[in-house]
Amino acid sequence: MISRVTIKPERGLIEPERVRHALHGLGDRSAVREWAQRYSVLADPSRLTLLVCIHYAEEICVSDLAVAAGMSDTAVSQALRHLRAHNLVEARREGKLVRYRLADETVHDLIHLVRPHSVDNESS
Repeated sequence: MISRVTIKPERGLIEPERVRHALHGLGDRSAVREWAQRYSVLADPSRLTLLVCIHYAEEICVSDLAVAAGMSDTAVSQALRHLRAHNLVEARREGKLVRYRLADETVHDLIHLVRPHSVDNESS
């Protein structure tokens, strides 16, 4: 059941119950702004490329990621700092090597929506 949401009376409504459903689903508008800021990171093709590469590699170091993404190590490092600041990836140190992996389950799910194939199903 949809809780009763207060609707300001300054506008005439055609279907007030649908408006209540929409407002209930929307929830806290500040949360929507947070989502928009967080996922605006995905709008950059380079960062999205890195996220997709990391997803399919599961874990990967900067130099290998740079090769896979067709970017310089410096550009990859800079983008990874941005992705880490938004908690989208995390690093794991293994001796001198630092491996990156996805840290956000929603990004994992989004990648499956954008690229819904399995690596195992592709021909070489």
